[in-house]
Amino acid sequence: MKGQVQTEDGASIAFDIDISTRSGAGIPILFSNSLASDSTIWDGVIAALPGVPVIRYDSRGHGQSTLGERSADIGTLGKDALAVLDTAGVERAIVCGLSLGGLTAMWLGVHAAERTSGLVLANTAASYPPPEMWRERYNTALAEGMEPLVDATLQRWFKPAFRSSGNPVVGRIVDMIKATDPRGYAECARILEVTDLNPVLPQISCPSLVIAGAHDPSTPPSRGQELVDSIPGASMASLDAAHMSCVEDPGGFASLVRNFAANCT
Repeated sequence: MKGQVQTEDGASIAFDIDISTRSGAGIPILFSNSLASDSTIWDGVIAALPGVPVIRYDSRGHGQSTLGERSADIGTLGKDALAVLDTAGVERAIVCGLSLGGLTAMWLGVHAAERTSGLVLANTAASYPPPEMWRERYNTALAEGMEPLVDATLQRWFKPAFRSSGNPVVGRIVDMIKATDPRGYAECARILEVTDLNPVLPQISCPSLVIAGAHDPSTPPSRGQELVDSIPGASMASLDAAHMSCVEDPGGFASLVRNFAANCT
């Protein structure tokens, strides 16, 4: 089921729910996307998880989701995710987020523990310094649009061989980045600029899996290890990928998620 949920501040959050035909197949998994992407980054992962109940949505200002009437923070993004779960009629879910989506998942693990059965924190960190980097990026997006950001984003997201292989997936990713609303990009980039969840990570009590990309220049395995060191009982796995590991290795990603979900209650 596809639809839109309206938030208190006037945003419209687009979602795609596939749980009715997969009932009895375990805890639903909620997928949250990165900056400059939309929920289609999960296509390959979800295709490799037949029978698993899944929910995905576009973060506000991305894909088919709109911005609200007020500036957003990480709590706003977390409440958007909860609104999607409420619409789906799901009390508890495993939250799987990549990069910005991983930051959203961490917030949920702290502030909505009763709704989270587990966290999959992929290619992410609890803070994203330096702030000057984000200011440059969102100023570029607002002044010139997304086009000037495409090449550098691809270099961070994929290994060179994947980028240069003629893979049609890369072409679709380029179109997705270009289609991102520059205002939505800027709003969420500001969230990455100012958010630091490191002090509250020890409050996360649900099972947590950190997925790192061995070639990720944005959130290298060392940043993933920081999460493991701070979240009680967390574990980490690595994929032979850069930052967008769910696109570069969807089968490997799905295998990690499937095994993790089997041990969540």
